[in-house]
Amino acid sequence: MNKPDQAMDRTPDESSSASTTPETSATTKDVPAFGWSAYAERINGRFAMIGFLAVLLTEALSGDTFLHWSGLIP
Repeated sequence: MNKPDQAMDRTPDESSSASTTPETSATTKDVPAFGWSAYAERINGRFAMIGFLAVLLTEALSGDTFLHWSGLIP
């Protein structure tokens, strides 16, 4: 049997290694952690890219600079 079949055949009283190890991210083997970890930096970079794209779309759709559109400069 392969590993997924063995996991399905496990009885509730058998211990699993998954309960003792922290859950990893869906896309990497990194474990979510607080502080400056590789996982935190990756997530921060993704949110920064989304924010930058939002600024570009705002400028493209409004026809004005972001700073002027947001009222930070007159």
